[in-house]
Amino acid sequence: MITLSLAEIAEVVGGRMHDIPDASAQVTGPVVRDSREAGPGCLFVAFVGERVDGHDFAPAVVEAGAVAVLGSRPVGVPAIVVDDVQSALGALARHVVRRLGATLVALTGSAGKTSTKDLIAQVLRRKAPTVFTPGSMNNEVGLPLTALTATKETKFLVLEMGARGIGHIRYLCELTPPKVGLVLNVGSAHIGEFGGREQIAQAKGELVEALPPAEEGGTAILNADDGLVRAMASRTKAKVILFGESDEADVRAENVRLTDSGQPSFRLHTPSGASDVTMRLYGEHHVSNALAAAAVAHELGMSADEIATALSEAGSLSRWRMEVTERPDGVTVVNDAYNANPESMKAALRALVAMGKGRRTWAVLGKMAELGDEALAEHDAVGRLAVRLNVSKLVAVGGREAQWLQLGAYNEGSWGEESVHVSDAQAAVDLLRSELRPGDVVLVKASRSVGLERVAAALLETGAEGEVAAR
Repeated sequence: MITLSLAEIAEVVGGRMHDIPDASAQVTGPVVRDSREAGPGCLFVAFVGERVDGHDFAPAVVEAGAVAVLGSRPVGVPAIVVDDVQSALGALARHVVRRLGATLVALTGSAGKTSTKDLIAQVLRRKAPTVFTPGSMNNEVGLPLTALTATKETKFLVLEMGARGIGHIRYLCELTPPKVGLVLNVGSAHIGEFGGREQIAQAKGELVEALPPAEEGGTAILNADDGLVRAMASRTKAKVILFGESDEADVRAENVRLTDSGQPSFRLHTPSGASDVTMRLYGEHHVSNALAAAAVAHELGMSADEIATALSEAGSLSRWRMEVTERPDGVTVVNDAYNANPESMKAALRALVAMGKGRRTWAVLGKMAELGDEALAEHDAVGRLAVRLNVSKLVAVGGREAQWLQLGAYNEGSWGEESVHVSDAQAAVDLLRSELRPGDVVLVKASRSVGLERVAAALLETGAEGEVAAR
């Protein structure tokens, strides 16, 4: 973070200083909420959680070098006390972002946010120092913490924005006002909380409404292939750039194909030129993500050749998202267990089939959460798709939703041993250990709460008699 005195921080957040011997003391390190990350010069933010109260760690973080604690009560060490810690954190982020002058790029969507954010960051940092959201820290706490890691050298600040209801993205944009806003898609993620895709579109479109007008440099980058996203052009005064495979897209892909290993290759077209891309990531769904990243980078001054080179060399920066590892015995494990929704589940299945040409393919799938009344239909549809794509074996893991996955496969014609339901992750591991053969490809995917990353980890331990080669 840029250097701030405790007095300035207290003024910005509307806080009261307690046990601070020197109000001019400078915060020169990061702002952290995890006491294990505390170090010299940092500011520790004390949240009260369901199981842990951050205030209890105040003496330890000061001993580790923290200049002060930002909390909701005095703690016997230097502290700035506020009524609402989350609001204070947001106010501090807003103040720092305004002082920085970096170009702020915000993105949202129902699927692919984290992968696209990682691509944007890897492309833009070739041009200038770039700070971006780690993992999926895209909420009211994670977003300001990310913004506060920027320094005076930062030129691009790339922030992922998530939403679970109307008004969430509007609030995030108030904390960190974007100049460039990207909307990827409107799908079914969290549809149970929103109530329908139209409501999801309303929430996602809050991003483009927050952009400055075109004459002030505001740019809305929208998916030309998604009707609900494309319609958001009417909700902004910013310049509108379209990306996608549509002929009307400003940034588009032609000659899309998959390599023998399932990696997308295409001809990238931008308003200033064209260049060829062959990605290191797996699955055709990454073409749309790459086009979105290319549209952002082109708008910020990069050439088609520069963008294509960066996209071709970009990898996955976040854990458990199409993380491909090959065991010494030739079994390939695809760990995509960080989260799941209907769109990402279907994309992962198609990627599995593309990667597994001529090999046995296994789809180890679990519950997709927060689908509300659509849960039965969506799990049934995924089970059916696994059969239509000729996945060799579906392993549905868990309770009711997993049973719906298997039922969809059964109703689509999987009547033999092509699909099976198991109770939990350990049962899936036991089954796979007994039946996997060298050369098989295994996809592991479910919502985060299911914890199927344990299946992938166990399979890699099983095959770790030699060095495991991560691709």
